[in-house]
Amino acid sequence: MTNKIRIAIDMDEVIADTIDKFIEIYRRDHQTEVLLAHLHGKEFNEMLPEALNGTLREYINCKGFFRDLKVMPGAQEVVKDLCNKYDVYIVSAAMEFRNSLEDKLDWLGEHFPFISWKNIIFCGDKIVDVQIMIDDRIRNFAGFKGRPLLYSSPHNFLVTGYERVNNWAEVADILL
Repeated sequence: MTNKIRIAIDMDEVIADTIDKFIEIYRRDHQTEVLLAHLHGKEFNEMLPEALNGTLREYINCKGFFRDLKVMPGAQEVVKDLCNKYDVYIVSAAMEFRNSLEDKLDWLGEHFPFISWKNIIFCGDKIVDVQIMIDDRIRNFAGFKGRPLLYSSPHNFLVTGYERVNNWAEVADILL
């Protein structure tokens, strides 16, 4: 451990694009078109027809769901630069979906090979001792004493009261 400032970075909807995968799956498997523009302030499952209630959770629990997610634009470059200045930890509440553990570890190895396995934390509650946390879910800031950066995602569009970053270029502007 160094004396550098510690940063926790979430995976889903922060460095990994889960929404894009949901859009693709529902278009392919159910001929249901969910437009990103219509998601503002809503969870993806709120946009699904009643007949598809519960299917989202089934997909998330499938082995392989988290393995081929797209990387959020700019995330690789900015996270790599952050690693030169900070102690960077990838922190994901992965315990809820048991098949996500291997998928997420392999995904990180492919897309963020410069992050050591020692700096990957799969957990339930994100009770981590860091100074800065970048996350899309405000529930993960509960009890957090550091600087929360709310990464914009359609579901948190209406949330106020947090320092917000809309993309990785903004993260770079603030932290690098």
